[in-house]
Amino acid sequence: MTDKIDWQWYLFEQLKPNQMAAMLALRQEVFVVEQNCPYLDIDGKDPQAMHLIGWQNQTIIATLRLFESYPDYDNHVSIGRICTAQSVRGKGVGQQLMDQVIDYIKQNFPSKKIQIGAQYYLKPFYTSFGFKQISEIYLEDGIEHILMIKQP
Repeated sequence: MTDKIDWQWYLFEQLKPNQMAAMLALRQEVFVVEQNCPYLDIDGKDPQAMHLIGWQNQTIIATLRLFESYPDYDNHVSIGRICTAQSVRGKGVGQQLMDQVIDYIKQNFPSKKIQIGAQYYLKPFYTSFGFKQISEIYLEDGIEHILMIKQP
């Protein structure tokens, strides 16, 4: 990957309409179209989240959302909607995305655990960041998932 990635954090209300549209389009491209999984991506939780977006040449190539205190996960920090554009996969962008969010959490919420609901096939990827599986496999929208946690 030769072009630099511009990583930016946004509160939901800071996103301009074109930025929000680009973020939602990437999520739909990955989670709905590529994974052939019709589900309601716009779930009403985005306004409570921080959003990390990776831009390259004014194009969004990666995004995730971060909750400081997620009620469904015992109020641990939670990361979700983690995705990268198909065009940059295998080039370390997912690694950079996770490094960015983990650094942010260490700086801003150093004593909090991080919990995620991960697609099961990505377990080795998340394990490489120190996440450990804490649940059996469960189906979410027809896709195998597991809960994982990372200690502070």
